[in-house]
Amino acid sequence: MANNDVVETSGHLLKHHLSTWQGCGDGKGFPEEEMFNKVVNPLVRAWPDMNFKNANELVMGHIIENDSKAGLRPPALLPGCVRANACRQIWWEPSTVKVGIVTCGGLCPGLNSIIRGVTNCLWREYGVRDIFGMPAGYNGLSNPEKFPPIKLTPEVVAEIHMKGGSMLKAARGGFDAEKILDNLQKLGVNMVFLVGGDGTQFAGNLLYTAALKRGQPISIIGIPKSIDNDVVMFDKTFGFDSAVAEASEVIRNGWVEATSCEKGVGIVKLMGRDAGFVVMCASLGSDQVDLVLIPEVDVKLEDILAHVDSVIDRQGHMVIAVAEGAGQSFVATGEKDATGHTIYGDIGTFMRDQVNAHLKPKGGRSFYIDPSYIIRSSPVRAVDHIFCSRLAIDAVHTGMRGYTGVCVGPIHDIIVMLPSKLIASGKKRVNVHRSAWQQCVQACGMPKSLSGMAGKD
Repeated sequence: MANNDVVETSGHLLKHHLSTWQGCGDGKGFPEEEMFNKVVNPLVRAWPDMNFKNANELVMGHIIENDSKAGLRPPALLPGCVRANACRQIWWEPSTVKVGIVTCGGLCPGLNSIIRGVTNCLWREYGVRDIFGMPAGYNGLSNPEKFPPIKLTPEVVAEIHMKGGSMLKAARGGFDAEKILDNLQKLGVNMVFLVGGDGTQFAGNLLYTAALKRGQPISIIGIPKSIDNDVVMFDKTFGFDSAVAEASEVIRNGWVEATSCEKGVGIVKLMGRDAGFVVMCASLGSDQVDLVLIPEVDVKLEDILAHVDSVIDRQGHMVIAVAEGAGQSFVATGEKDATGHTIYGDIGTFMRDQVNAHLKPKGGRSFYIDPSYIIRSSPVRAVDHIFCSRLAIDAVHTGMRGYTGVCVGPIHDIIVMLPSKLIASGKKRVNVHRSAWQQCVQACGMPKSLSGMAGKD
């Protein structure tokens, strides 16, 4: 098999450690950190009784015996995943480390928590003093003259987690690997934290590959972000729990509207271009939804309207929760934006108009709510902030241990590191034959015709 044809797995980490990244063939195997990491972690001196992880600790990707869904588990995780946590020996001498942090893509609850967590861990635990936020996503790395770096300290980031958004102004576009590496070299930056979704991490892998080709030693650590929770391999992404909590409250508002009107139907459109995790979990969280429409399930309009009539006849009102990417066969635009992404039609207003046309002659009506921008700009919830802090701290430990071209995230609720190429390999979607969706279908009382479970994969 040619080197370019190697199927990357969690066990291909030799080329992702700065001790072995050059000349390691296909990179298969785990680096021997105990042999190459010669710097004593300052945490050992400050906290000698702290629990430090063994560098070769692995979290197994497949943990279920007699697994009924064995064929659906990602084979890329079979070798096991290296834990992303503090070890006694590290690669980088902290006094030589200069850091850049960038937030890319759209807004998501928790961005400021990540920035704060990375800054505080670097400053307080490792004594790193050169920490810079690069504004406007990759634009700030490609053009630091137009978007000057922001010096970050514990004082600067002390209260940012109390606010939504990103203090670094998240943005799309601007990626140019050669320009970015040139600028990082000029700035003396040798550790970069990339906060963003699968597109950001795809670009991060390109940046790592370019650095590898140049032989420019730099730790490139990704912290995946997706409010839709559609990042592959990892259990979940930060911001998702906050989005579900906010969305659940909005669904309850839709329920109030629907129950305050004769034959009322509350329709709530939530985020989820390609995956229905937010709308599925928010519907379960509110427990007041009668129909959930997700991108993974194709439905017929006549089946939807028949279910509307059935629910209205039974209880006098109804709540529908719909993901923005659902039902595109009804509203497809056939257009693409400047980045090549499909421009989706508005399924929310389509559903509103169809339900109104169907119910108004019978004395009913719909109430339509689209809270997407309110949700994504919301401050992080407590449980999500804790998760963000875990990710940020373990991302720092991973970088200080000398890893590069990797992302950190949870496997079985343990933070591990995986090659960024794996994270950028696709999108996670709701599997309609797994228990979470089946629970949602049953809780909402949806008919088989709208469940997507008529056949098996």
